[in-house]
Amino acid sequence: MRVIQFIIFFSIVLTVHLLVNYYIFIRGLRTFEQGSLLRQLYTIGFWTLAASFFLGRTLEKIYLSHLSDLFTWAGSFWLAAMLYLFLAVFIIDLLRLGNLAVPVLEWTKNTFIQTHPHYLTIGIASATFLLVLAGHINAIYPRVKTLEINAATPDRPYDSIRIALATDIHLGTIVGPKRVNRIVSRINAQQPDLVLLAGDIVDEDLAPVIRQNLGQILGSIKAPLGVIGSTGNHEYIGGADEATAYLESHGIVMLRDSAKAVNDRLWIVGRNDIEGMRFGGGQRKPLTDIVRSIPNDAFTIVLDHQPRAYAEASENGVNLILSGHTHHGQMWPLNYITSAMFPLSWGYGKFGEMHAYVSSGAGSWGPPVRIGNVPEIVVIDLRY
Repeated sequence: MRVIQFIIFFSIVLTVHLLVNYYIFIRGLRTFEQGSLLRQLYTIGFWTLAASFFLGRTLEKIYLSHLSDLFTWAGSFWLAAMLYLFLAVFIIDLLRLGNLAVPVLEWTKNTFIQTHPHYLTIGIASATFLLVLAGHINAIYPRVKTLEINAATPDRPYDSIRIALATDIHLGTIVGPKRVNRIVSRINAQQPDLVLLAGDIVDEDLAPVIRQNLGQILGSIKAPLGVIGSTGNHEYIGGADEATAYLESHGIVMLRDSAKAVNDRLWIVGRNDIEGMRFGGGQRKPLTDIVRSIPNDAFTIVLDHQPRAYAEASENGVNLILSGHTHHGQMWPLNYITSAMFPLSWGYGKFGEMHAYVSSGAGSWGPPVRIGNVPEIVVIDLRY
């Protein structure tokens, strides 16, 4: 069943990828003269880049090497470029279509761009390159977001704790030693009491993670009350049991539909990812069964990778729910899609008496590029 679902999913993704690339390619091809060297170079370069991501990921499974890394990196950047090239070409085609109805672009006749259309293609490609480069620089430096939550009641003494939250690190070929060291350094600089990792800690395959010994770097997080994690959809794509075992071998407590007491009044619940069943995992437990053993007067924090099950959490008396998954689109304008899909795409919200925070993530998936948002580590100063 898992294999069939993967084949269907992969087929849809590959079809969309090919159609989008063909649309961009054919619009660019028309700007180069038949038989010219530029046309030949454009064709070879375009389809090499377009195939790189899938080629790199396939090679990783067969033989992990510098060649597979090269294709994966090139293909990852191409995914970002593809989005903005598509938008540019689509906007140009809309203007041309509008010009058929209302010919307002007559002044462009016999201009330099019209007589040398390949310069327009080169200009759009250059602008896209600079945009993707800026987005990459933005993506590799996580910011620290501070959030204060005061859930103390006047009729009892309160406790306080500093929590560092990191989601969607996506350890792997793209998020390697330099970026992971930077994330860990930022976390340790905040001197948290407790660190929570809310899913997608690893990016599917464990082989690049093991080769680069990324677990050892992650294991250098310092927090007196420990590091607690939960699974995300990417742990399941690559094999949740293997990913969990690897992370636990490096000192991270992984909660899979289970609860753990931090102290007498603070409990952490880690949910299995809501889509785990689609990738071969079992159906996750009802939250009611998980929280049954938690004292009624305890402050309960739930790590639930995807920000979907807010009603269930609120009905079960959860005080704070922490999620990631959305990356807030990662690249504009995809944030409009995640905002439409989820009750909260990024930031703080309150649902009844329950506090909620959705992180944009500390790492990145696919393109190591962020445009329109920033990677973050969230420091929560909690009074309860």
